[in-house]
Amino acid sequence: MPRILITGMSGAGKSTLLAELARRGHVTVDTDHDGWTDGSGGPWDEARMAALLAARADVVVSGTVENQGRFYDRFEHVVLLSAPVDVLVERVSRRSDNPYGSSAAEQDEIRRYTAEVEPLLRQTAHVELDGRRPVDDLADAVELLDSSSR
Repeated sequence: MPRILITGMSGAGKSTLLAELARRGHVTVDTDHDGWTDGSGGPWDEARMAALLAARADVVVSGTVENQGRFYDRFEHVVLLSAPVDVLVERVSRRSDNPYGSSAAEQDEIRRYTAEVEPLLRQTAHVELDGRRPVDDLADAVELLDSSSR
């Protein structure tokens, strides 16, 4: 599998998709964990991300941060995982593995980001996948991406 970035709004299913790809044996990095950002959803640690992408030709990275565009040229594919805002808010309000989205203020933030940020992600993505699809179908679609289909 080539280098792939999976991006999208909170609640789109990025972590679930990444977990399925890892279960299938792919190298994955969820940048929401393990110090890839400052812990508050801030930018990626650029030196660390550059080193990862220089070292791995076969990695699936997941995240949505302000400086991800600096790395687009190092990914063969940028995949936008999307879902309607009501689905996003419903998902984040009931998840137990990530506290973000549990408050009304955070849910309003997700609504605002969906209106303001997601269109920008859509403009730069190579492919968009509907996050409401079953995770097996989404993982199959990602696995079908290769270096020549961009």
